[in-house]
Amino acid sequence: MPRYHYEAVDANGEVVRDELDAATLDAAIARLRDQGLLPLAVNEAKGGFLRGGFGQPLFSKRRALSRKAIALLTQQLASLLHAGMPLDRALSILIGVTEDPQLKPVLVRVQEKVRGGSSLADALEVQGVFSRFYLNMIRAGEAGGALDTVLKRLSEFLERSRALRETVSSALIYPIILLSVSALAVIILLTFVVPQFQRLFADAGKALPLATQIVIAAGNGFRYYWWVGLILILLLVTIMRQQLGQPESRARWDDRFLRLPLFGDLIAKVETARLSRTLGTLLGNGVSLLSALTIVRETLSNQVLANALGEVAEHVKTGRGLADPLLEAGRFPKLAVQMIRVGEETGQLQEMLLQVADTYDDEVQTAVKRMLTLLEPALILGLGVVIAGIIMSILVAILSLNELAF
Repeated sequence: MPRYHYEAVDANGEVVRDELDAATLDAAIARLRDQGLLPLAVNEAKGGFLRGGFGQPLFSKRRALSRKAIALLTQQLASLLHAGMPLDRALSILIGVTEDPQLKPVLVRVQEKVRGGSSLADALEVQGVFSRFYLNMIRAGEAGGALDTVLKRLSEFLERSRALRETVSSALIYPIILLSVSALAVIILLTFVVPQFQRLFADAGKALPLATQIVIAAGNGFRYYWWVGLILILLLVTIMRQQLGQPESRARWDDRFLRLPLFGDLIAKVETARLSRTLGTLLGNGVSLLSALTIVRETLSNQVLANALGEVAEHVKTGRGLADPLLEAGRFPKLAVQMIRVGEETGQLQEMLLQVADTYDDEVQTAVKRMLTLLEPALILGLGVVIAGIIMSILVAILSLNELAF
């Protein structure tokens, strides 16, 4: 009988990792549910060294779906079910119209499971490509008999998340292009322009000014030892990936990122918006606060904030509210915490969490615009100073040659 590694959440919100024997993957998931556990990941334990952590194979046959594909699937399925179409018929239509080569086989397998008596959430969970948040939303919608409504809310959530992500990504495009062009211009000057003057200076036989010597040395470094710089960059990237792959090192780096001026504030606002929207959406669809906090913790990319939220969940287990532990953690914006406190006192925590998310979405856009306002002229000024320094070092050397001639 096959053996399966699993990761699940118990009734207290604790993550449980263990192994069990079952005839099939579906049987393993059903057995976990019978034990009162919420499965997060279930994978067959296979021998060999090509395995990642927790018994998961390094090379999976099923490729993850893109965010765009999942968002489009959610939107289309919500529209079809809202129009009164049965789930099986809606899946058939989606299979017929989808052009995504990765999504179509997933839909086919989901339809087979649904026709076999499985719920939509169980059918999606077996595919291994949907997040815990997504699956819990679907499960809550099926339990409450409002799957179309939940899918619509889920589609809106995914669209909001995509818009926030694209806002940050788009804002970084121009500075990256400007920085790349600036670096290329400096390299061209040092590699091709400066050497033309170097021959002139060598023929003069006069000691060059220190600034000129530094510029010429930098140019020679780019020309003859560029491979050393490439190796150093690759080595630095490798070290950083290893550091960020270790929980303790990742937490230290995330703490440093949060302390950065401007960028740290932006990171905190992005994570707060994500936390609030995810938590509010889960609570609005019947997921308990403790289970929702466990799910939300895994959606945060900053480990410092994720660990702080884990401590908040421990306090919630004792019967305390949400606002006080968040305030005591000292990692979350005070305005957000106060808004959450108001939501708890008025019995409208879900609505207030979504309001917090909207507020911080706007704050992120404002912060990004402010950063761009400062970053663009700083990059242009920096480029001008560097190029002016190179030119002045050459001019100083040329003037010294003219003095020698007279």
